[in-house]
Amino acid sequence: MAAHLKKRVYEEFSKVVQIPHEETPAKKLRLSKPSKSAALHIDLCKATNSTDALQYLLQFARKPVEAESVEGVVRILLEHYYKVKSCGYFFSPFFKNRVDKSRIPSVLKKSQTANDDDSFFQETDNSVRLKIASLLGLLSKTQGFSPDCIVDDAINTLSNEKSHQVLAQLLETLLIIGTQLPESPALRLRLVEVAYKHLSDTYFGVRNKCLQLLGCLGMVDAPLGKENEGAGTSLGGLRDVQSIISDYFGDQDPRVRTAALKAMLQLHERGMKIHQIIYDQACRLLTDDYEQVRSAAVQMVWVLSQLYPESIVPIPSSNEEIRLVDDAFGKISHMVSDGSWMVRVQAAKTLGSMLQVSPHFLEQTLDKKLMSDLRRKRTAHERAKELFASGEFSSGRKWADDAPKEKLDTNTVNLIASGACGAFVHGLEDEMFEVRIAAVEALCQLARSSPSFAEKCLDFLVDMFNDEIEEVRLQSIHVLREISTHITLREDQLDTVLAVLEDSSRDIREALHELLCYTNVSTKECIQLALLELLKNLNKYPTDRNSVWKCLKFLGSRHPTLVLPLVPELLSTHPYFDTPEPDMDDPAYIAVLVLVFNAAKSCPTMPALFSDHTFRHYAYLRDSLSHLVPPLRLPGRKQVYGLDSVDSGPGSGSVESAQLFLQQSLNRVSTIQNLEAPGAQDLLDLTTRDLLRLGELQTELAGAADFCATYLRCQLLLMKALQEKLWNMAVPLCLKQNVTATAAAQQILEETYKLEFLYSGLESRQVATIHHVRLQAKALQLVLTARTRQGLDLLIGSCEKFLQDVESFQRLFLTELPHLQDSFVDKLLELMPRLSSCKPVELVKILQTTLRQSGLLQLRLPEQIHRATATIIEPTGESDNPLRFTSGLVVALDIDATLEHVQDPQNTVKVQVLYPDGQSHVIHPKPGDFRKPGPHRHRLITQVYLSHTAWTEPSQIEVRLLLAYSSSSTSLTSPSKLGWSESLESLPPAEAAVEGTIPFSKAVKVFIMPKPARR
Repeated sequence: MAAHLKKRVYEEFSKVVQIPHEETPAKKLRLSKPSKSAALHIDLCKATNSTDALQYLLQFARKPVEAESVEGVVRILLEHYYKVKSCGYFFSPFFKNRVDKSRIPSVLKKSQTANDDDSFFQETDNSVRLKIASLLGLLSKTQGFSPDCIVDDAINTLSNEKSHQVLAQLLETLLIIGTQLPESPALRLRLVEVAYKHLSDTYFGVRNKCLQLLGCLGMVDAPLGKENEGAGTSLGGLRDVQSIISDYFGDQDPRVRTAALKAMLQLHERGMKIHQIIYDQACRLLTDDYEQVRSAAVQMVWVLSQLYPESIVPIPSSNEEIRLVDDAFGKISHMVSDGSWMVRVQAAKTLGSMLQVSPHFLEQTLDKKLMSDLRRKRTAHERAKELFASGEFSSGRKWADDAPKEKLDTNTVNLIASGACGAFVHGLEDEMFEVRIAAVEALCQLARSSPSFAEKCLDFLVDMFNDEIEEVRLQSIHVLREISTHITLREDQLDTVLAVLEDSSRDIREALHELLCYTNVSTKECIQLALLELLKNLNKYPTDRNSVWKCLKFLGSRHPTLVLPLVPELLSTHPYFDTPEPDMDDPAYIAVLVLVFNAAKSCPTMPALFSDHTFRHYAYLRDSLSHLVPPLRLPGRKQVYGLDSVDSGPGSGSVESAQLFLQQSLNRVSTIQNLEAPGAQDLLDLTTRDLLRLGELQTELAGAADFCATYLRCQLLLMKALQEKLWNMAVPLCLKQNVTATAAAQQILEETYKLEFLYSGLESRQVATIHHVRLQAKALQLVLTARTRQGLDLLIGSCEKFLQDVESFQRLFLTELPHLQDSFVDKLLELMPRLSSCKPVELVKILQTTLRQSGLLQLRLPEQIHRATATIIEPTGESDNPLRFTSGLVVALDIDATLEHVQDPQNTVKVQVLYPDGQSHVIHPKPGDFRKPGPHRHRLITQVYLSHTAWTEPSQIEVRLLLAYSSSSTSLTSPSKLGWSESLESLPPAEAAVEGTIPFSKAVKVFIMPKPARR
């Protein structure tokens, strides 16, 4: 028995139990940046005086602060503001200003004991406290930080401050806090009370900030009174913000008066309706000694004239009454003669927006003498009544009531001040060109709304064509162009206008050509005079050829009846004798023909005056200059049609039918999944050809048709690259097919960049479709790389790059993924967990299978899409005379091009020069070389400098325009601008951007001949 127990005990203690080992999870190491508040605290403790502390604060202001560190930084700043006993130099005998403990901010009471009486001293250096107050305002703007937690501290600090400058900066901080918290009316009301409390400060800066705070935060829907939860007790009864601000219109400091006016204007911008009683006060401020006050008063008078245009106001020193808008117009007109040119500019600009003024007040601005319409004559009954009331003899009750009075015209009362007469005449004759430009623009705005006023101001605008400043002349031409529908030029006016054609500025001449295109003239002598001056312009400035021809085209089409009696003289025809045939290479003769042929389109009797060679010249110009010569019905001749005249048939080229054809073509392509490979390729090829032809015939849909054709061409290339026999054969047996597929993938990538950057008006859906095709091309490149190249490292890098592209696509087009069902990228996203963990060879096989199984993604028809185009006007490339220059030196080549639908041309348009030896130079034009004559149109006028070594004979160089692009600008959700609290280090590293250029103009060939240098 003992042996048995011994054996059991031995077994019990010798038994080994293995407990499974549980791996403890590894502790994650969190790397955090050092605390900004701790760093600031250490820096401030190092400071031995106020100058060092200010330098540390200035350095700290240049560094970003994260949102989670803002509250700690604010506490450190307030600690330094109140000199908490924690730094060495705080106990210097220099700092003896004690602080009331009831005014200590709440954030400091947490770190101090309640009975520590010697803990707080106030920083005595005003510059340090001023910088701390400024930093509090900057910290309040930090994104992700709510500044409501520091409002109490800022207000308590404000209550204990004695320095006026620091007080003004603290009010600025409160204004920032209030604007950051617009959804808190209680806080805004509290800040308004603080502002009202400090309005009685003696320093103008404090009053300015208080008024600014009232204008930005004052309640626009309720007065400041007893009904607002006791606020009226501190504000002294029921008073609204407007009455408080208007009290400071008469402040002794002009800066405060300006701030009061601006605060009132701020209330108006926020939606509060200004009281009409403010009008009289604003009118008195128009005569203020300070120009900023007068400028703000002009704005205030204008605002009230727009709010109460039909209100009746009395005329001073009379019993007459007029509309408020008329009275305001007269007072602002008087300000055009102000002593300050800035006020004159402000007044002239304001006059242009007062469209509700009466016509007789409007016309008075063009005459320096007071018109009879603005004199109120008294009737005979009123004069007799006044004579009867005065009595025949003196009663003796009033002293000197029978004394002779000064001679006055008692029969009239002026409704407008005499100084306001001829306001625009004064403005157009002003010594400052800024005032003249403002007066011209104001005349334009008023003339567009009043045809009668446009006719009366025509002479004044024409006179401005002789101004000494080019900018004024150019603006006058543009203004006359805008009101050209209301006016007809007389011969004397046209003579003054045409004199500008001799101006050396190309912009002036082209603007005048544009003006003549849309101007009506009165007689045939005007047409003859205009033609003669334009031909002189063409002879003096041959580069204006296209602009002059375009001008004569519109001039002839607008005045066919005036051109008709001039035809025999213009074409040099004779009823009995044959005249010599003019030279068709003469630009002046072509200009005359353009004028005559465009007039003949609306005058069927004119072709009977043509000679035989004129008909031949018409056929030639109709083919060579179809955009200038219209189709004509000539007697005994078949009408010539061009591509631009296809719409002359009954509904053959209407935009609706062309758009329907485009939509039907896209719908037909969507059925490609049901066809075999050869049939599908033929359908894509035919549809692409049809869409390209549609773009040629219908210019309105050229952009959409070319966009769809390019997209279908990409699908056709992808389909040919994924054909069966290429992927069922071994790699050594289909090397030629691999090269073809590689070239197709590269071409698809280039076409997708054209689709994205060459077309404007794309929606998010179209951009996502383009990136989808680009992703397919990259997948094809990856598969071909795995089949043809050896090396695992290269394949791993390519696979990682492709997975990054897929993730980037998902991030950019997250909202468009529901529209990409059963597409290539949709299948990839489903397989994304597997793709991220598999080997490169397996990933390539998955991509190959997914590519071949994915179908055509249907393209949604864009509503409004335009293709960026460029047309090089100069050089024409027609000259056989080479441009000769000495080798080693440079020669300037003038470039003149028209750009259509190009976004940001200053940064994207470049000029490429290709030499015969293969050298290529790319020149970036200056921003000043671009002009914008109209919407979606730009003009490039620049010079390109050429240089080369000596040649043995002349040769041609090619000049074309390129459109530069960068894939980094393709993100639809552009990142927001970095705030004060954001760090550049926290942003993810940007991927390598793909940059390139796209030719978007035809190449022009120019003969040049570099000569060897003489020795």
